[in-house]
Amino acid sequence: MIKARVTVTLKTGVLDPQGKAIEHALDGLGFAGVGQVRQGKVFDIALDTTDRTRAEAELKDMAAKLLANTVIEDFSVEVL
Repeated sequence: MIKARVTVTLKTGVLDPQGKAIEHALDGLGFAGVGQVRQGKVFDIALDTTDRTRAEAELKDMAAKLLANTVIEDFSVEVL
């Protein structure tokens, strides 16, 4: 079994209102000096295979087809 992590983040230049809200909330809680917050999603996935190359290819396909909106989001795949 292979365990992996897919991280999805907004592309540079895409507005991130949730990140901005978190940034303001942190400032309101007294965490001064927070420059910019960008939020994203993390998916921990277990695949029933031992072939790392195949797993990585499948994970990238999953991310491109379902987990990320590739118009506005980037993703990275990490086999753990």
